[in-house]
Amino acid sequence: ITSAGVCSCHRTNNQLIANGHPSFIMLLNTAFAATVVALLTPSAIAFAPTRQLASTTLNAQSSIISSWSSPLTPTPVSARSTILSKRTALFAQAAADSVPAPTSNDSCDVLVLGSGPAARSIATLLASPSSNGSFDILLADTNYDRRWAPNYGVWQDEWQSILQLYSSFKQPLGASCVDRLWEVTDCFFGGSFDIPVESRMRLDRPYCRVDRDALRRQLSPKDEIEVKNDGDGNANYRVIRSNHISKATAVNIYSPAGSMVHDESGSTVLLQSKDGDVTQVRAKLIVDCTGHESRIVLKDDRVKSIPPGFQIAYGVLAKVDESNIPDTDYAGPYYKEAMTLFDYRTDHFPEGSNELSKAEKAPTFMYAMPLDGNRIFFEETSLVARPAVSFQECKERYLTRMEHLGITITEIEEEEFCYIPMGGPLPAADQRVVGFGGAAAMVHPSTGYHLCRAMMASGSVAEAIRKELANDNFNPDRAAASAYNATWSPTNIAQRNFAVFGGEFLMKQNVEGLRGFFDGFFKLPLELWGGFLAGWPGLPNNENHETWWARLKFGLSFVSKLPPQVALDMLVSIATYSITEGVPLPQSVTPLLGLPDGYEYKEKSAAVGDVAAKSEAMKMIMESKVEEVVPVAFEQKEV
Repeated sequence: ITSAGVCSCHRTNNQLIANGHPSFIMLLNTAFAATVVALLTPSAIAFAPTRQLASTTLNAQSSIISSWSSPLTPTPVSARSTILSKRTALFAQAAADSVPAPTSNDSCDVLVLGSGPAARSIATLLASPSSNGSFDILLADTNYDRRWAPNYGVWQDEWQSILQLYSSFKQPLGASCVDRLWEVTDCFFGGSFDIPVESRMRLDRPYCRVDRDALRRQLSPKDEIEVKNDGDGNANYRVIRSNHISKATAVNIYSPAGSMVHDESGSTVLLQSKDGDVTQVRAKLIVDCTGHESRIVLKDDRVKSIPPGFQIAYGVLAKVDESNIPDTDYAGPYYKEAMTLFDYRTDHFPEGSNELSKAEKAPTFMYAMPLDGNRIFFEETSLVARPAVSFQECKERYLTRMEHLGITITEIEEEEFCYIPMGGPLPAADQRVVGFGGAAAMVHPSTGYHLCRAMMASGSVAEAIRKELANDNFNPDRAAASAYNATWSPTNIAQRNFAVFGGEFLMKQNVEGLRGFFDGFFKLPLELWGGFLAGWPGLPNNENHETWWARLKFGLSFVSKLPPQVALDMLVSIATYSITEGVPLPQSVTPLLGLPDGYEYKEKSAAVGDVAAKSEAMKMIMESKVEEVVPVAFEQKEV
């Protein structure tokens, strides 16, 4: 309802008074008031956190309707009042029943949701010693005690940069977080472009396997370490084994009503344990690390974006039979002192078979980590596809490959089912809940790398949040925007857009195209291909990809290394993609279109409308002998 509407209504009333219709005036006033109440009642009750507040609102609304109705004929007004009261009661009952009553209360500076690597990383750095003082960080997850499932592989130089970052926060991770180091990395791309099937490409870049249990302990508080595990935790955050119960229905609006509410100084959220206990938590800021399919971080639907692709993998940590193997330095073709990053060969399928046809159209590769003795982690992986390749397909291809290579599995210690959304839209702007990790679409859109990206990003995001928390004039909107901008600056978004195109190109390739792509990719200087694979500010070699000029040089060098038919396909894809998807790709490799919009905080204007015009209108209204009511929008308010 606008001030213009109010003004018009009063002007009409004055004219009616002049014409001698006071009863009709009262009827209009009452009808108008009843309509406003009927329209506002649902939204008012929707924000009622308890039955008591809903009841109070109901009584207040009923009293207003009753007082407005008294001068009129009682019968129709009484019926209208009854209808409104019943409708209001229904909304009040729904609001009260949908939100469980809290059994306890807590408060903190930052509430971190989730307990995976992203959550524990950001919580650890937020709670670390700071020149701005210490902050109270609360991490919430019902599955806090569950062991991490994935096997994490990282490049050694990238892991070293992570160790340096955490040491700078006085949160050293220690050498125990890596349980296996390979000095070289192997790839197999034979079978296309005159590359022999048995050809091995060796990369002189060391690769590590992260000890997930040791890392998890290091990123945990000392008093939250399970007795069965060795080692001490270094983190200083608190833990509550509960989950939020909210679902975002619009930016900063959640269902059920009252389960998560934001105001000018922070947020109030309900957390529920597995036993049903509900804790009401008051926090200055909420950081959501519950994954790509978060229920409370909305994706940006205001800009055109491509749906995510999916990396699917079936893996086993297995013991292999070495009783009849002459050289135990190898498991089939896989050298135990090398980590095998890619084996894209398909010679294990019969020529002309349906299985071979499917593998050529929707390729998968073997990823192999030889551990100690005869223990090896094998994983058959679909790099990125939309729709996803099935887990069963990956498992069957793994079994066929093992049989063909003469590798006999005697025992399976673990099975891993890897599901990684890649790419997709970024988080919507102006959200109070800060998405981080998968919730902020931080997985590399072309490669699926995430661990080092999230752990490195936790440094800049923690710094941004702590700076805001230390501000005497804390503003949660500004704090959330600062955290988002520390993750997705315009420069970083431009780099991501370049990688999104890479993921789309990879998705359309058959196995021959992927062999040619990666054979050319790894023929580039290590500084170029190494910077692309993880691609995050602060990680080694990222400087070769974080400007438009660096990305353009990379692209031109890369195309020159590709087989002609793959190079031609890429050039055609660049043109097609730029036409169908618009500016993101051209913007990432030229200076002509500027940078993408970031998440910088923009203070909302306190003045609405034309102040001079409203002041003039107010002055004239006050001087008018006809109009005596000043519209609400024109009233002078104390600042």
